Amino acid sequence: RSKTISKGKTVDDLIRLKSAGLNRLHLGLESGYDPLLEYMKKGVTAAEHIDAGQKIIDAGIELSEYVVLGLGGRKWWKEHATATAHVLNQINPHFIRLRSLKVLPSMLLHHKVESGEFELQSEEEVVREERLLIENLNNITSHLLSDHILNLLMEVEGVFPHDKAKMLSIIDQFLNLPEDKMLNFRLGKRTGIYESMESMSNSRLFAQVEDLRRRIEQTMPEGVEAAISKVKESYL
Repeated sequence: RSKTISKGKTVDDLIRLKSAGLNRLHLGLESGYDPLLEYMKKGVTAAEHIDAGQKIIDAGIELSEYVVLGLGGRKWWKEHATATAHVLNQINPHFIRLRSLKVLPSMLLHHKVESGEFELQSEEEVVREERLLIENLNNITSHLLSDHILNLLMEVEGVFPHDKAKMLSIIDQFLNLPEDKMLNFRLGKRTGIYESMESMSNSRLFAQVEDLRRRIEQTMPEGVEAAISKVKESYL
């Protein structure tokens, strides 16, 4: 953990661990915004994240930092994205791995969602947050990976700075869709009919998703959004 390394390890300690065979560390950064880290009871600060990450890099150990999209909810989404980008810019990890928040009934955060204290973002809003995060990642050479099924746009991947414009372009392609086509993509992606945004250009697949949408609307009182939510729960 960042806390463990920041408070309990020196660069020399980490170099000895590398010599003993430790060649990669995976850290749950999750957010670089201090009020959010405190709210989620992560027990770590942005400064400690930066200190730990820089020590790992200085020791020559490969570093993957995990970021949770949607963690700030509607209240803190901008602060979450920009502060997290600031922390990552200071570290320049080898890998930035994106994960998307999904709150299950068994989680403590679920009670705050139910009470209205924590307001979840829509999938479109999470993608806008993802765009703000990537837009603010500067002067790094990290490889960004969207390697988790809960991420809507798993094709948003690349190496900074070379692929930054391409990643933003994919996000903008989604955000510029009309509302009905945005829903079509989300349903198609979540049900495994689409692999990526490009899949929508296949008229057969597009019609298949539209037929599924109509059947859901006719048979499920909760509607398409509830169906998508249930599919996402099944991923976990």
